[in-house]
This record gives sequence, structure tokens and C-alpha cells, in this order.
Amino acid sequence: MRLTTKGRFAVTAMIDLALRSNNGPVALAAISQRQQISLSYLEQLFGKLRRHELVESTRGPGGGYSLGRKAEEITVADIIVAVDEPIDATGCAGKENCMGDDAGRCMTHDLWASLNQKMIEYLDSISLKKLVDDQLAKGVSIEEAPIKRAISTVPVVKPIKVTAPNSVFALGSAMSK
Repeated sequence: MRLTTKGRFAVTAMIDLALRSNNGPVALAAISQRQQISLSYLEQLFGKLRRHELVESTRGPGGGYSLGRKAEEITVADIIVAVDEPIDATGCAGKENCMGDDAGRCMTHDLWASLNQKMIEYLDSISLKKLVDDQLAKGVSIEEAPIKRAISTVPVVKPIKVTAPNSVFALGSAMSK
């Protein structure tokens, strides 16, 4: 049994998201750039995470993703299961037909099934908050100001150039010229 890139990338992206969740929605493009993960791959993963309500999406300029639940309520097992990553060390995917449909289980089936249970228990015991706290303890730097978005919070004031006369007298003098 090995964890594929799907599970590893999903956990990494969720840690990145949780680290920056205080600054509002986080753009997948920013996570992609920081973690060196393909944007299209992240979009697929976050679609699955959203369907499992681990993340919420915000559309439009300034949009992105935020956590669907508190970081302490999300476990590594939740993330891995959400992206369809199998946590299974048995050769039969838990169907108990390791030796074929007629022969039944292999001699080591109980060993691998027990390992599956231990892996699930372990991954279920680690919260996203713990992983975030570990990163902060290691001194991971988080930019203070959020990445500039397309929409500014400060309105842009442009002076209006008036070309029309502002009174009847100005209109009269403009017509006489």
C-alpha cells in the first residue's frame, strides 16, 4: 500500500489553505504557485473536497476557497477519503476473495485488514489544525498582506471633465463664438 500523489497533494493543499484562511478566500492559482502543483490537478482535487464539504468556494473577483469546517474538525483521513484515495493494503480491496472467487481469503488477509484499520485510526487521529500548528512551529512564513485581487477596497476617483456649458449664459457665449 502506498499513498499516491492525489492524497499527498490534497493534504498539502489543505494545509496551505488552512494556513492562509484568516485572510479570506484563497485562490487555487496561489496554492498552485506556492506548492508547485498543477492548477488543473488542484481544480479536480478541490471539486472533490467541496463535494465532501471540506472546503467552500467563493466565486468572482476576490474569490477562492476557504475551509468548510474548522481545521480541528477535519482529519487527514477525511481529506484522503474525499479525494477517492483508497486506504487499503489487502490484495482484494477488502472483498475477501484474495485467492479467487471460489477459493476465498489468502492466509495474510487478516494481517492486511488489521493494518488497514490501524492506518485509518492513525490518519483519523491527526487533525488539519495539528498539521498547521506543526508548520507554524517550523517557522513557515505566511505573507501578512493577502495577494492583491482584481477589485480594490478603495474606490477609484477619476475627475470628470465637463465639456458642456453649465449655465444659459455660458451656453449663449459658446453659441456666439
